Amino acid sequence: MNKRSMRIFALISMIALLVLSACGKDNADKKGEPEYLSILTGGTQGTYYALGGALADFIDKDTGIKTTAEVSQASAANMTALKDGDAEIAFVQTDIAYYASKGEMMFDGEVIDTVSAIGALYPETVQLVTLDKSGIKTFEDLKGKKVSVGAPGSGTYANAEQLLEIHGLTMDDIQAQDLDFGESTESLQAGQIDAAFVTGGTPVGAVEGLNATNKVYIVPVTDDKADELIKKYQYYAKDIIPAGTYGLAEEVPTVSVGAMLVIQNDVPEDLAYEITKAIYDNAGKLTHPKGALIKKETGLDGIGIPVHPGAQKYFDEK
Repeated sequence: MNKRSMRIFALISMIALLVLSACGKDNADKKGEPEYLSILTGGTQGTYYALGGALADFIDKDTGIKTTAEVSQASAANMTALKDGDAEIAFVQTDIAYYASKGEMMFDGEVIDTVSAIGALYPETVQLVTLDKSGIKTFEDLKGKKVSVGAPGSGTYANAEQLLEIHGLTMDDIQAQDLDFGESTESLQAGQIDAAFVTGGTPVGAVEGLNATNKVYIVPVTDDKADELIKKYQYYAKDIIPAGTYGLAEEVPTVSVGAMLVIQNDVPEDLAYEITKAIYDNAGKLTHPKGALIKKETGLDGIGIPVHPGAQKYFDEK
């Protein structure tokens, strides 16, 4: 090959490298979005799981990215899983997300700052469930009893601990059982436990299933105790379980925290925007009763952690 041919070959090679580099950049941009998305929910008989499949379908359809809802150990475990890169999106209680962002409670010394909010969803009602025949009518009646306080890594445990505290009890005063919602209701039916804390959007499927075979009783949280709880833990709010829920003859006063969706910070802004839009624009199609409460207008209510820029862009739109 002569010198002229070599120069031409070198020039062609350089042009080819530039073209390939540009193509590589385009591919890298596209690869900035994941090939699939996972939404961590909770146990199969909780509200997170009931809603998760539908939200995954909305995201799948509107973004074109395969999205699936996954069973998990719920709030606290979900925050840790997102930190570890095991999923991209998760359902979390607002109080648990706050603890994670501050390294408090079950996250003592372990600040999670790689996760941000998509938005608020609905109130999560704290329900102390027992059977009418158990004789348990107040929190004080729990002393010495076998009580499910939620699955390990769930927000239910923190709610149980704080409600017991307000009523002058600790975990040492009960025989605490770490069960998820399904296990709790099965154990109640079998007479293996006496009561169970269940934090979820009413009606919770597991409790509905229990009521199909047994008369359910929900232990009320009186106004004075609710006020005491809210004064100390400001993320709680007063709530009511309506009459007719679980076959209840009368409404039951209790308290609630918020349910929210969180996302990994490194999800691209444009994709986070599309995810948020898919959720809130389609929420009216949800058949679960809590679907009616998922609205753009209230999507930032009660959020105690930073909002993902992509989600913020959606909420800022008029």
